[in-house]
This record gives sequence, C-alpha cells and structure tokens, in this order.
Amino acid sequence: MFFHKKEPLGGIEYMVVGLGNPDRKYENTRHNAGFITVDALADKYDVRLDRIKFKSLCTGVTIGGKKVLLLKPSTYMNLSGQAVTEAMRFFKLPAEKVLVIFDDISLDVGKLRIRRKGSDGGHNGIKNIIYLSGSDQFPRIKMGVGQKPEKWQLADWVLSSFTADEQKQLDEAVNHACHAVELMIDGQIDKAMNLYN
Repeated sequence: MFFHKKEPLGGIEYMVVGLGNPDRKYENTRHNAGFITVDALADKYDVRLDRIKFKSLCTGVTIGGKKVLLLKPSTYMNLSGQAVTEAMRFFKLPAEKVLVIFDDISLDVGKLRIRRKGSDGGHNGIKNIIYLSGSDQFPRIKMGVGQKPEKWQLADWVLSSFTADEQKQLDEAVNHACHAVELMIDGQIDKAMNLYN
C-alpha cells in the first residue's frame, strides 16, 4: 500500500488551478487539459488530490519552498470561478498568486502559451473566474488541444479524446507545463515564457 504525504492546508502562498469537468466520462478529453496537468504535478510531488474543499478536489504541496494549493474545481468548467474565488477568499490570495491551467483550441496539441494576465479569450471557465473574482490579473498556462475541424460542433470537439499521436504531444506539453509552474512560482515567469511560448 502506498502512503502519500499530506500537508496541512495552512499558510498557502500560491494556488495552481487546473480547469476541467469532474465526471469520469470527461477524464481524458481536450477540455480537461488543466486537470491532466495538475494531476501530473501532484504525481511529480507524490501528493494526492483527495481533499474535498472549496467545491474542489485539492491538496497542499511545497514547490520551490512555497506552500501551494493544487486545485481541481468540481463545479464543471463553466462555474470554475465558484471554486477558485472560494479558495482565494479563504487564503486571502490576490489574483497574481493564482495560476490557472486550461485548454486552448487556438493552439496545436503540444503547444503552450504562458501569460501574466489577460482576457477570457472566449473560454467559459476563465470568463467565470474573471467575473466572480473581479480580476483578470492571474497568470495562466494555456494548453493547446488543437483547432476544431470544420465539420465538428465546438462542444463535441472539446469533449473529444486525444488521438494516440496527440497523446504523446500532450504528455510532453504536460511535462513542460509542470516545469513552467515551478518557474512561475519561483517568480521566473519571463524564463517560463521564453522557454515554452
């Protein structure tokens, strides 16, 4: 039996949020690129996202000497802001200390786009976080999930699974995103952008 380390949730200095949908049927879909990345980060640091708090699955972890909350909202994508703002209020975190990872259909699979802040870009999860937090100042990592083929409906596309080839590209992007998170928490967002944008 494996025992994962559990850290108390006090003194959180930073939050890393992965966006997605909680049902098993959405597990490896394009829309869940944020969840996939946060799960990989949890694996890397040998922690489990097994606490139910802030309408989310979450856990505490130390990354680069800072206490970090990993968060996967259970609210479904379009209401992500409910979970994120609840945790922000609880830990009194400004938007600048909330790093959000989410899917982007304007980028090819395997590509990342790191930003200090910005608009919602038409992404409903981000739209809800900006609306409920009243700020667009949170850093973000956009995970490329590929452009929608012409004959597809957008909802069907983002809820579709990655092909075997795409999965390899995604795995590499997830590794890069995990490293980018470490750099960003360490205050090296420019380095992360130079490496991975």
